[in-house]
Amino acid sequence: MHANPTQAPVRHGAMRAQNLGLVLGEVARGGPLTRAALAELTGLTKTTVSRLVADLLDAELVREAPAVSGGERGRPGVEVSLSGDRVAALGLEVNVAYLAACVVDLTRDVRVRKVIHRDNRAERPEDVLAAVRALGDEAASEASDLLIAGTVLAIPGPVGRGRVHNAPNLGWRDVEVAALFGRPVTVENEANMAALGEREFGEAPADFLYVSGETGVGAGLVSGGALYRGVLGVAGELGHVAVSSEGPSCRCGATGCLEVYAGRDTLPSSEALASGDLSALEACRSAGHALGVALSSAVNLLDPGTIVLGGVYAPLFPWLAPAVREVLAQRLARLRPALPALTASTTGPDAAVLGAAGQVLQRVIREPGTYAGRSGA
Repeated sequence: MHANPTQAPVRHGAMRAQNLGLVLGEVARGGPLTRAALAELTGLTKTTVSRLVADLLDAELVREAPAVSGGERGRPGVEVSLSGDRVAALGLEVNVAYLAACVVDLTRDVRVRKVIHRDNRAERPEDVLAAVRALGDEAASEASDLLIAGTVLAIPGPVGRGRVHNAPNLGWRDVEVAALFGRPVTVENEANMAALGEREFGEAPADFLYVSGETGVGAGLVSGGALYRGVLGVAGELGHVAVSSEGPSCRCGATGCLEVYAGRDTLPSSEALASGDLSALEACRSAGHALGVALSSAVNLLDPGTIVLGGVYAPLFPWLAPAVREVLAQRLARLRPALPALTASTTGPDAAVLGAAGQVLQRVIREPGTYAGRSGA
């Protein structure tokens, strides 16, 4: 069988793109790194690595640091690290109570952050999307020296293929968000993006369950540093796990959901808790108990090593955590050799919008060939 000569350039281009991603990925994970270190880590020849690094330098995806000596004879190696000079990501978030936008460069430096506090529950989806798009445009205009590589929009509710299936706290059902947005955008679940934000910008380990406490309660599972999405991409709707079969009605149509016991609307303020208000302390204990019941089921199913409480749960963590830990111990101690660690989010209310930007940056690092030149193999 004779080889098709037209296939050779295609294979060469695909290999080059793969190798660019391989090199940039190592720089992102462990940089700054010398070319020699990159060759050792990737298994590529030093000549190939030098050509690829030259392309990445030309594209301003990496930058060179001052030469360093490795303690050996010869010319000191020059290290390369990620550069924030050219490419950035736009993260957007629609929340029940606010809209958010941020521009983040490749080094994960937040260049612009904007938030508008407003009640989105009474607004039409197209009006909310127009408002968050305008906020994103405003943020991008303040970072006009950067190339926006993509936009991800985080929405509180099950999302698949650009559509929000049902976001009861917004009053959205079967909304074609990507189509209504009017320009290229990737639509993602808010809790998933918050989990990614905690992983990329916070202090979470490679394996954890992120719990997003807002008007609703969502969860994002990160395993091996990657999000678990489920078959339909709608995993993590923790707020609609039943904690009581005879509880109050939920906006989703079911009864006894976690959300009606531990959603934002049921929680006291941290100021009331800090003052020792007895009714506030009891409300927080009750919410923590319900959260512990739901999480015990999640732990039995998913076996996370760490649970991170985010959103409105993070500032309430000192008062919320004891009840959660108590219920987890009651329900799990006899079944497991160790209970999962319980921690508060370190990214605060920005977790989802940062994670949205972080997803774009992950794609740039995996596929830098879109931005890099053509000087080498």
